[in-house]
Amino acid sequence: MPLVKRIAIVTHNHEPRVAEAVARVERLAEANGVEVARDDGRPDLAVILGGDGSMLRGFHRFLGTGVPVIGVNFGRVGFLTSIEAEELEAGLERAFAGDFAVAQFPTLDVLIGGETRPAVNDVFATSSRLGRMVELGYSVGGEDLGVLPCDGVICATPLGSTAYNLSNGGPVLVWGLDAMVITFVAPHSLHVRPLVVPHMRDLLVTNKTLDGSVTVIVDGQEAGKLGPGERVEVGLGAQTGVLATLPERTFFTRYRKAFAS
Repeated sequence: MPLVKRIAIVTHNHEPRVAEAVARVERLAEANGVEVARDDGRPDLAVILGGDGSMLRGFHRFLGTGVPVIGVNFGRVGFLTSIEAEELEAGLERAFAGDFAVAQFPTLDVLIGGETRPAVNDVFATSSRLGRMVELGYSVGGEDLGVLPCDGVICATPLGSTAYNLSNGGPVLVWGLDAMVITFVAPHSLHVRPLVVPHMRDLLVTNKTLDGSVTVIVDGQEAGKLGPGERVEVGLGAQTGVLATLPERTFFTRYRKAFAS
């Protein structure tokens, strides 16, 4: 990768150690002749200080711009981050010198209430009443697949497949795949299995619960509610994000460290 000349620093964590880390990044940038963006101009690299939640916010901010996003882990798991807090200077100095790899990932378009919004990680449709089962009608690519009593349904990108999808028995989609995964939560069926689907195979979920609403959550934030008969449509979108990592911090090294040990 070419040398980095301009960076943006993004953090949503207000802990003192993160505030101190911002100063460390600024000092490192100055020492390496790298400008720290103070406006909305396009940086060469976005440096995220925080955990996976901060990474998701950073991805949303730079979605569709082509700006690579690299993370320094100040969170708990930090699966999406590439640099540990204690190696901030060494890791970012390498990144500023262009020593990083990039991976593009797809996003989801979520159509609800007449508005479309992007999802980087996942979309979750579940009962608005805690602990209550719902009945969801669903189709994929325009083909009706029936009505299923369940606790909810998850639709995830490859980036988000290692989150709630994985904890509910869904498959991991390796970064680089241009697909989404559909996984039901606690389905009242012995035959329903997760589905991995490509572009042009949108998921349409209809609330078939006669006396209850369904809450739709996009990247951890409530996006709206579905009354009886109302629906949400989810499909792979046109926008892409760019994840930057140190070359040796591959998907599989992260996967082994976080989940396989």
